[in-house]
Amino acid sequence: MSAATPQSANSLPRDRRGRPLRDLRVSVTDRCNFRCNYCMPRDAFGRGHRFLPKRELLRFEEIETLARAFTGLGVHKIRLTGGEPLLRNDLEDLVARLAQLDELDDLALTTNASLLTRARADSLRRAGIRRVNISLDALDERVYRQINQIDSPLGDVLSGIEHALGAGFDAVKINMVVQKGVNDGEILPMARRFRGSGAILRFIEFMDVGNHNRWSLGRVCTAREILETIAAAHPLEALEANHRGEVAKRWRYADGGGEIGVIASVSEPFCGGCARARLSAIGELYTCLFAVSGFDLRKWLRAGLGAEELRARIGALWRGRRDQYSVERLSQPRTAHSGADAAQNSQKVEMSYIGG
Repeated sequence: MSAATPQSANSLPRDRRGRPLRDLRVSVTDRCNFRCNYCMPRDAFGRGHRFLPKRELLRFEEIETLARAFTGLGVHKIRLTGGEPLLRNDLEDLVARLAQLDELDDLALTTNASLLTRARADSLRRAGIRRVNISLDALDERVYRQINQIDSPLGDVLSGIEHALGAGFDAVKINMVVQKGVNDGEILPMARRFRGSGAILRFIEFMDVGNHNRWSLGRVCTAREILETIAAAHPLEALEANHRGEVAKRWRYADGGGEIGVIASVSEPFCGGCARARLSAIGELYTCLFAVSGFDLRKWLRAGLGAEELRARIGALWRGRRDQYSVERLSQPRTAHSGADAAQNSQKVEMSYIGG
């Protein structure tokens, strides 16, 4: 390890449910050029919305310092998110800093790809990004605009996907959040569009993240429904997970047309294997996507704490973790699952603040 004394797997922290820390998502900005209805709906994030002042964002050297602390605790995968991370100036500088960490096996990026030009895809690859996830929820222009709520050409995203595929990343994945009655009619068109393309299409059940997306169980198109829709036209075969704790269940087309994934966080929660932490753009640590509050790491950074002390304090926070929101949600009576359940949902952190 480049910045810490080597540790055995047995000495690395585990939370109160025995889960290790392996995966870190880093939000580099809370700003986004889209207003997707399941993440940053326009009625809540309109012209009057106050984004974080740029002076409050973690500097790249601060993110690097925290990343070194996390890799010393067992993290081997970092994903850069937002908001839309390509809105952060000089992002390649941060990528190059993180790519130098010997402990990392994977450095990835999530983007809506609207700003992913050919030159930008190439520069990110050279800087050290290995895998890219791209959000795309529909191919029908009307449905696409209904979801992202802005006047942005669908062609920009499709071009960004082609640029990613041409840049030589280890993997390009397309993420589709499926909402019943909104874009469930796009499941088959999306599957057909990306069959044989080299990209892996992943379908994500609509989740009750944040406070403004009007989530209800009735709008969840389940993994079973998604798979049945695709298999009726293109038979599927189950695949083994790539690694323990992988969130997407993998399938391949029986005729060799490629691979898809399904993330069933509502109908089949995977909290028991969750090894992921999230870092907000101002340095708050969140131990669950559905958390109510985070832990301020920036104050420790700017107070001058050394690497060993940072690792010790972050490790202690992880050891106290007990989150399993999705399991607890599934155990509630069906009548409790509605967007009107304000008592439970009003304080959750927004997805745009900590990434998906």
